[in-house]
Amino acid sequence: MKYIYLFILFLIVSNYSCASLSLFSPETHNHYTTNNETSNNNEPIVNQANTINLFNGKDLNGWIVYGTEKWYVEDGVLVCESGPDAQYGYLGTEDYYKNFVLNLEFMQEANGNSGVFFRSNIEGTKVNGWQVEVAPPGLFTGGIYESYGRGWLIKPSHGKDSSLIMGDWNKLTVKVEDSNVTTWLNGKKMVSYSDEKIGNANGRIALQIHDGGGIKVKWRNIKIQNL
Repeated sequence: MKYIYLFILFLIVSNYSCASLSLFSPETHNHYTTNNETSNNNEPIVNQANTINLFNGKDLNGWIVYGTEKWYVEDGVLVCESGPDAQYGYLGTEDYYKNFVLNLEFMQEANGNSGVFFRSNIEGTKVNGWQVEVAPPGLFTGGIYESYGRGWLIKPSHGKDSSLIMGDWNKLTVKVEDSNVTTWLNGKKMVSYSDEKIGNANGRIALQIHDGGGIKVKWRNIKIQNL
């Protein structure tokens, strides 16, 4: 009987110890992983009947140029290129888009540091909003950055953008619905993020060219589906 009591006491102490560790162990946060790992990894299925072409392949109709950097159409492709001022530049939609799935293709030539802004407002070359990063390999393409605010909100883990190819066409998909943002690069999910501030915002979609000079990025098949 003595041994039975000792065994029961051992079980009680063991369970209490495990519970204590669970209660008092500090929670860890990984800046490079998503805050919604259970969300769907698959790209959203696009309803072609509800899809709008934001770029007509001919000119910049429907877009607004911000800054002095170069935005032009060549052989049916939209091109952004550093100008003599080598400053930030943006090409924003005339219309606002809140909930949507955006699909586009980009090709980075030379330095490909760029980005796709959503729910953003632009004055001159100052943009308030959120950017899905477009950058050379290893520099967190598909991550989400808040301009003139909190900075990086979330980055893909190192090496997750391994499908990115400089000098070739890459596909970027961005889904923004209420407070949730999910990005895919070449069919692979990069990040998923939920944020109340994003959920309360509305604004333009805009393509960016980074400052510093020597940048050239091409864009095509820019299509959006409102949700």
